[in-house]
This record gives sequence, C-alpha cells and structure tokens, in this order.
Amino acid sequence: MTTEDKKRKSDITAEQAKVSRRSFIKGTAIAGAGAAAILQSENSEAQDSNAAKIRIPDEIPKTLAEAAKPANFPMTGAEVFAKFCNDEGVAGFFCCPGNYNMINAIAAEGIPSYGGRCEGNMVSAADGFIRVTGEIAATSGTEGPGFTNMIMNIGAANAARSPLLVIASNKTIGEDDSEHGIQTAYQQSQTDGLKKWGKRLITPNRIYEYAAYAFRQLKTGVPKPVHLDFPGEISRARFEEPGELQYYYDKTRYRTESKAHPNPADISRAVEMIQRSQRPMIVASTGVFYDKAWEALLRVAEKNDIAVVESAPQRGHFSDGHALSASTAPDAIRSADLVILVGQYCMPSIGEFAFGPEAKWIRIDPDASDIGRNVPIDLGIVSSENAALQALEDALPSRSRSSWREELASARHAFDEQSEEYYKLGLKYSADTDSIHPAVIGKQLGDFLYNNELDREQTTVISGGYGIGRYTRRYLRGYRPGQICNGAYQYGAIGPDIGYTVGVGAAVQNGVGPQAPYKGSPVVGITGDAGAAYSIMEFDTLGKYRIPAVMIVYNNNAWGVWTSGAGRGAVRAQHMYLFQENLRYDKIAEALGCHGEYVTSAEQFLPALKRSYDIAAGEGISTLINCQGKKEFWTNAYPPAMPRHFAPGALAYYK
Repeated sequence: MTTEDKKRKSDITAEQAKVSRRSFIKGTAIAGAGAAAILQSENSEAQDSNAAKIRIPDEIPKTLAEAAKPANFPMTGAEVFAKFCNDEGVAGFFCCPGNYNMINAIAAEGIPSYGGRCEGNMVSAADGFIRVTGEIAATSGTEGPGFTNMIMNIGAANAARSPLLVIASNKTIGEDDSEHGIQTAYQQSQTDGLKKWGKRLITPNRIYEYAAYAFRQLKTGVPKPVHLDFPGEISRARFEEPGELQYYYDKTRYRTESKAHPNPADISRAVEMIQRSQRPMIVASTGVFYDKAWEALLRVAEKNDIAVVESAPQRGHFSDGHALSASTAPDAIRSADLVILVGQYCMPSIGEFAFGPEAKWIRIDPDASDIGRNVPIDLGIVSSENAALQALEDALPSRSRSSWREELASARHAFDEQSEEYYKLGLKYSADTDSIHPAVIGKQLGDFLYNNELDREQTTVISGGYGIGRYTRRYLRGYRPGQICNGAYQYGAIGPDIGYTVGVGAAVQNGVGPQAPYKGSPVVGITGDAGAAYSIMEFDTLGKYRIPAVMIVYNNNAWGVWTSGAGRGAVRAQHMYLFQENLRYDKIAEALGCHGEYVTSAEQFLPALKRSYDIAAGEGISTLINCQGKKEFWTNAYPPAMPRHFAPGALAYYK
C-alpha cells in the first residue's frame, strides 16, 4: 500500500469515527400534535458552529394532525373528484406543488398525502406504494415542465401494470391555442402508449361520469395507469346539488366487482396437462398479487407438488422459503416441462424466459386478446387469477413429486453455493482494493435481514440499481406478499429508487394491505450512484415525514456501462461514462436532515447497516449508506464482473 493510500485510509477511519459519534435527538411522531422534531448533528470542525440546525417546521406536524374535512354540497369540481377518490378507496397520494385546486381538495378529504421535491419521483413514490400494497394510489403534476418530468416514471408504472391514477392541471380551456403562460393544452398525446386510458375533461358537469370511467379502468381487467387532466374550468366549477352532475351514481352501478371464471373444459384440459407433466412450474406474476391469489396459489402448488417461480414488479407472494420455490433455483427452471403462466401481464418474447424449448405452455389471464402474444400457448384460460387457481385446486388430484422436489432443493443449494463463492471473492477484492465489493453488500444485507434478530418477514426492500442489483438480488428474499419492490421491472427507468422508497416507506408507515402486520417498520432501498442523482433530493421528503428508511447507494464512480463501446472511438468517449471519484452522497443526506454513513471496506458495512437500522427503527430518521466501490469490479479483472441476469426468479432484472 502506498503512502498516499495509507493516508487516505487514515482519513477515512477518522471520518468514520466522527460519523459514529454523531448523536440524534428523538423527535415526536410527526403524525401527532406535539412539537416538531428537531434533528441535531455535531458536524465536522469546518462547519460554522453558529449555523441554524435543520428542523421540521411546526406547520408540518400541525397540519398533518388536522382532522380531515370531507366535502359535501355545495362543492367545487376538485372537491367532487376528491370525494370520488376517497369513496373508491384511493390509499395514498403523492405530488409536488401545482394543480393546487386538486391537491388541496384531496388532502382535505383525508386521503394520506405526501408532498415531495420532484414530480417524477413522486410518480415513482405512488408506483412503489402500489407495488407493495396492491391498492390504488394517485399522483399529480402541473402543466408544462412538471408534467413532462413525470413521463419516464409513468412509463415505468405502465410497464409494471400499476393501477396508477395520474391527475394533472392543464391551464384553462379558454386559453387553448393562445400560448398563454406555460399552457400545453393537450397532455393526452404525451402519455399515448404509457397508459390504459386517459381523458382531458372539458365539460364540468361530466366530472363524476369521467371519474367513473377512470375507476372502471383502474379496478377491472389488467391494470395500467389512467391519466386525467383538469383545466381550470373543471376544477373550479361549482355544484350546488347532486342533480347538476351527470351520471351521479353509486359505484355499484358504474362498475362491477364480478370477475371472470374459467371454462370448466379448459380446467379439465389443464389438469390433464399437469398430470402428464413430470416437472410442472407455475410462473406467479403480477396478477397473482393484484388479485390477492397467493393463498390459492400455495394450495394448488402443495396439492400437486407444482414448483413456483416469481416474475413481477413485486416478490414474496410465494415464499422463497418454501420447498417448492424455484425463484432461487435457476438450474431447475431450465428443466421444467410445463410452464403455467398466472397473471403474467407483460409477456416475454421467445427466449427471454429460461425455459427449455420443449416445454408446454398454459397461460391464465383475464384478457383473452393478449393470450398467444409473444409466446405460442398450448392452452389459454380466460379468467381472474384467483378464480382459476381455486378451480385448479378443486380439480387437481393430490400428487407427490419427490424427484422434482429433490431437483429444486439441489438447484437452490447450487445457487446458494455460487452466491457464497461470490461473497468470498468479494471479500478478497474488497481487501485488495480498499473498497467494498457488491457481493459483500448483498451477502451481509441478506444475513442481517433474514438470519439475524429480525423477523425474516418484517423488512420490505426496494430492489434497484443496475450493477449492484445483479448482486443484491441473489441475496434478497421474499417470504410474504409485497416484501420486495422490483424497481426495474420491464422498463429499467434510471434512478427512481429513492422515489420508490418514499412510497414503499409510506405504505409500511401506514400499514396498508399486506404491509399491515409490519406497520411502522423501517424499509431498505438499494440503488447505484448513477441512479441516486435522479432522486436523492427526496431524502428531504423522507426526513420531513419521518419515514424510516435505510438507502444503500453503491458508489463506483461511473455509470454501470462505463466499459461499453468496444468499437472505434470508445476510448475517446469514455469520459462521458465516468464521474468524479469518492463523491460523498452521504453528506447530501445529512444536509437534508437525515443521517449519512460512508463505507469504504467490507468490515465497515455491517456496523453501518446496524446503526442505520437502529436509528430508523428508534427515531424515524432515514440514512444513506454511501458504499465506496470500484468501477473496475465490472471488468473481467474481477470475475464474475457483472453477472448475467436470469429470468424468471430472483435474478431477473427486467422480468
């Protein structure tokens, strides 16, 4: 080790000592009516000792503690819509300032509401909330720059089939085509291809009717985002009595709770195919979660010894701890001879899923028009996922497939052995380079969450990042529904992970849906340094709402594709892939009223993780753990470099 390296390591050790000495004053719960929590940190000697401390303003806990004020006639158009959303059970609302008539009405109605720093990130917050609860959440933007900032994140929600309600202001109808202010007029074309349905409202008395259209799309069939934009004439319209509203009916009359049930002949044929199979495997995807079909799935799998692998924007609806789980058994996926897709709303193309070419395919889906797209299907069953699984449970005979169970166990063991091998390599690479390898982060995080004092079902994880995700996913586990939010599912949007963390944290904070047993627990997020830049300012949002989160940022000083482009000009272009080295993302978190940790070796990570989790659990203060890696870890000098992803299952990146 050079003298310069020794000095750098000494400086880092001293800095770590300062971090560990920092103390935090526990604040009152933000939802209560008490005084605002005050975060105090003893900063480095260089900081002005007279600087004002970061604090939560009194208005935040005061206004959060105010009772809801549900609207009643006479009402504005915004209040009519807000009441509609509340009646339909919208479980969370995430926005930035703008579209004021709408967001004020929604907050007053009592829907749990969160205001953040960036419209795009708040779309991701709503999307993350949906992915781990299965409930509808809404997001809002304002016309012009605010709305266009949302587009990437709406696209990610669309790819994940999230029932996301997007509402946006749109100046006024009277100013159409005038280029007045930041009028953009026609938002709907901007979300074409990124939504299930959308409408620009232009007739005030039809606001209730179009709300009904929107929720019929959100609550029936295959979900996707719905986009409504509200010109001022709509949100400000005033209605003295219900008779002034067109189509003012109870929700039981504008949509149905009824769901499609399978054709008995199709179920009989499916049973025949399953019984002929030696190694059947269910792909439990998005529809299993949204249809709350996880219990029926478990009964079917156990009754006939059918393996299950997950593929969805969330994981855990079939436990990784079950003997029939194939999510951490990639070798067994290759040998399945019958694939049963249940609720696989975003279909892979041929070859994207790692099943053998001789496998037969059954697809269960509520949309008949999509069955047969991308992959030829041997049997299509049009049905809700829960109804089809219940029918299979009734029709299937009990059966034991001991050899199949043994193969699954062997494949899981081989996967764990490989993961352990990567960890040992990671420890060596970390020691050799005075940094931390991503395999060390993944292994130690997994042990902390699932093999320690914590209940292994407790902590909900936001799985993001690009290169770091290739490692952490092999150590993460889902043991109950909604335990893992798979951020990059199908779309690979760069950088929404801290936004997802806001929404997932809000879901756990409020105990919504399957998060109810773990209400108030800390959540853990993972992202890279490239991704952090997109949403790091949402640490202010985590801080002001006291959402307890631990965000792990893998900092390797480069985009994950820094070695890309082997052709002509690649060397000359490489500067565009690189960042300044050893950037202190943890300092940004501290400057936003949260906690920061800087980890530069394998030995430092676990203590930093424990400190951060304790602070989150005990004081509701979020932490950014800045893990200093090396860009060279993605090269062949450090095999396995960036391991290939494998879909479906735990290793899937986009699937």
